[in-house]
Amino acid sequence: MNELSRLQSPAAVQAAFDEFSTLGRSAFLKRYGFGKSRYFLARNPRNGEQCDIKAVVAVAYGVQFPSDGPLSATALVENEATVAAKLQSLGFDVIRIGEDWSQDEVDATVADYFEMLRLEAEQRPYNKTEHNSALRARLNGRSKGSVELKHSNISAILAGLELPFIQGYKPRGNSQLLLRQAVQAYVTDNRSVMHKVVDALEEVKAPGEKTYTSTVLVDAPKKEALLQVSEATSRIRIPRKLNFAARDEANRQLGRSGEEWVIGYEHQRLQEAGYPDLIQQLEWISDTRGDGAGFDILSFDTPVDHRYIEVKTTNNGIAAPFIISHNELQFSKEMDQQFFLYRVFELRNAPKLFILRGDLSDHLYLKPLDFRASFRNYVG
Repeated sequence: MNELSRLQSPAAVQAAFDEFSTLGRSAFLKRYGFGKSRYFLARNPRNGEQCDIKAVVAVAYGVQFPSDGPLSATALVENEATVAAKLQSLGFDVIRIGEDWSQDEVDATVADYFEMLRLEAEQRPYNKTEHNSALRARLNGRSKGSVELKHSNISAILAGLELPFIQGYKPRGNSQLLLRQAVQAYVTDNRSVMHKVVDALEEVKAPGEKTYTSTVLVDAPKKEALLQVSEATSRIRIPRKLNFAARDEANRQLGRSGEEWVIGYEHQRLQEAGYPDLIQQLEWISDTRGDGAGFDILSFDTPVDHRYIEVKTTNNGIAAPFIISHNELQFSKEMDQQFFLYRVFELRNAPKLFILRGDLSDHLYLKPLDFRASFRNYVG
């Protein structure tokens, strides 16, 4: 029988809550080998304290079944949502992390986030720690970590809307419904602010760094599936001129700057690989033949092995989405390991890149955006 289904005693759960309060969170989690909850907390009905659900349930199981003892973290395989549902079935209050923030707290956090985003886009200095401290003075006893999580939640919401977000706050999903509504309301009511952010990010400057050190090439982000929240909100429609991925794609000057930077990178890569003679054979295809070939630069791995390079450039950070054409996708499939996508990011500061090799559908989540409309269709 599944261990979680055997837990039926509210008194055992309360005993676990009481021990949590007596020991304190850190000591309780350390004693039983659990980490902090990521998505849900359970409220101790005696004192209102918010407790980590999997650790509480594991200890409660040991209280109800002393001969078995508490469940280990490896034995309690159910996810937090399943454990939360179990506690609710036993009559306990479960809250989604961050869900108890008030409207005033959420609005203040959203406003602070967008102020930092504007400063970052304009390349004006600011201090995240100072912003965090000043914001917490306006909130209801929130910790530094809880504010950082809220800011990461906002990044995830903006990424979902295909809008820029603060690079220092990696998107984290499972955000509060109230927060999603507040972010969407801010974007809708402050279009001028978002225009300034996107306009600033689109500005084309000569790269601040043209030396190709070992730190230029970084690992590509990994594909990750984010937890889909159950509460639905009406999706707002973002005007195309606010879609920075589309604007990056349309900004030919930005694209050429990125391709020119990659040409320099390839010169150094071939030099270091021991093929300096191949540098003269390198061809900037999009410049000499125009767009539409499915790649931008023809380079080499060896004297007999070509490297077909498609360049995607942004002033934004590593996680910024980008647009892939149907032609580019098909070419990546056809050329397989000879196809290389060079994603150049933070171009205007100290450019970096990651490389995706082969079929792009192996590396990326691809969502169709447009359709070709016609009155004729060829069948058979």
